[in-house]
Amino acid sequence: MDRLFYVGVSAALFAAFAFSLNFVVPFIIGDYSTFDFALIRHVVSALVGLYILFSEKGVMRHLTLRNCLQAIWLAFVGYVGYFLTVTGAALFAGPVIAPAFLGLVPIVLMVIGNQGQASLPWRSLMVPLALVLVGLVLVNGTAFTAEGLDSMRSLWIGVPLALAAVGLWVWFALSNQAALAARPDMPSGVWSALTLVGGGVLMLAFYPIGAAMDLFRLPTLGFGWSAAGNLYLWGTTLALLATVGGVWAWNIASRSLPVALAAQLIVSETAFGVIGGLLVHARWPTPIAVAGVVVLIAGVVLSVRIFYDRQFASGKTVLANE
Repeated sequence: MDRLFYVGVSAALFAAFAFSLNFVVPFIIGDYSTFDFALIRHVVSALVGLYILFSEKGVMRHLTLRNCLQAIWLAFVGYVGYFLTVTGAALFAGPVIAPAFLGLVPIVLMVIGNQGQASLPWRSLMVPLALVLVGLVLVNGTAFTAEGLDSMRSLWIGVPLALAAVGLWVWFALSNQAALAARPDMPSGVWSALTLVGGGVLMLAFYPIGAAMDLFRLPTLGFGWSAAGNLYLWGTTLALLATVGGVWAWNIASRSLPVALAAQLIVSETAFGVIGGLLVHARWPTPIAVAGVVVLIAGVVLSVRIFYDRQFASGKTVLANE
């Protein structure tokens, strides 16, 4: 059981790092749009998903119409929708402010998750929750300084997009965990592959509409390697690392940990996102930013310790799929 717990924690932390890479996407793709990047990324991810499905033995019994439709819906909510809103938030509100707002995700997830599963008494979660809240306040305070606002294009567009991303991610996390719990005999890799294929199908279906709305720059800037090589390189890299790796890791965490603990671990995405934003702009963090990240990490570490001591070490494990 100890091994299952630590695998789940490691998977959740890796997923948080992988998903945090979304914040820097608008700043590494040159003149191409976020939609161009999303198309490449999700098509590559879908190809990886197809390879997994065709290489897995006995996969056909899992490819029911219900499973496929559920996977496509979750791909719409959690991959395509979340990716577009979070990158749009980073583009309009800046790569530091956007992840600060998305720090709401673990708070909302923890409250909803613990309320639904009753993983731990609320008094046990008060201290780690307080640390997370203090860390988020410190990070937010740094984001809204004059230095943090330098890269902001429109707060009125960026903040609603960030809040929409919060809603989509919470919706996806809870729905995805429920879907996994309802399919105990389906391997996590197969479910991940189905949702990856669903994301690619959705982006390909959206391409004609988006092209007619001039949302894609590929038709005008060119599909050739000389023009779009950087887009293909970054799209493939993040498809493998952030999409495939992140989805696979999050599904493992969803099956190994209670929602409330997974939510506390996903707060690491905020810390990773802030660090990535600072790297993009090649500036050192302020002392307040450092303090915020340290307090966030302290809250995560304490939460892991409490869950382990109260549930896993005592043998009273409440798994996500129970």
